[in-house]
Amino acid sequence: QEFIKKLNAKTDGGYLLPTESEWEYSCRAGSTTVYSFGDEITPKDANYEDSKIGRPVAVGSYKPNAFGLYDMHGNVWEKCEDWVAPYPEGAVTDPKGPVTGTNRVLRGGSFNDYGSRVRSSNRITFAAPTYRSNAGGFRLARTAL
Repeated sequence: QEFIKKLNAKTDGGYLLPTESEWEYSCRAGSTTVYSFGDEITPKDANYEDSKIGRPVAVGSYKPNAFGLYDMHGNVWEKCEDWVAPYPEGAVTDPKGPVTGTNRVLRGGSFNDYGSRVRSSNRITFAAPTYRSNAGGFRLARTAL
């Protein structure tokens, strides 16, 4: 959050972490499959355990999804704006997490996760705001100015 504040102060602003629902929508890119590119994953699709690379790779090392976004599956876990909470009951449109909490939601999986952990719908919920790892990072979104 401090990085985002400094970035917004030095630029035209509008940068933020995506909510969990924004992240998943962006990852799926209009697909209804397990991954944005289908129901199966191979090392040519993303950097995950079966890729045998063992570290993050440069963004853009794999094909983008239908929205033109790179590396939504694997590489590093991405922190979301949302605090961890149970999913809401029933159908909702663009849900937002609670305004306070203990842990942030992480999405996307990483280079050291097996294929099912890098699917579009997977999340982890143990990441305190200070959580740091070579398997973690963040992706900024930008509001329309």
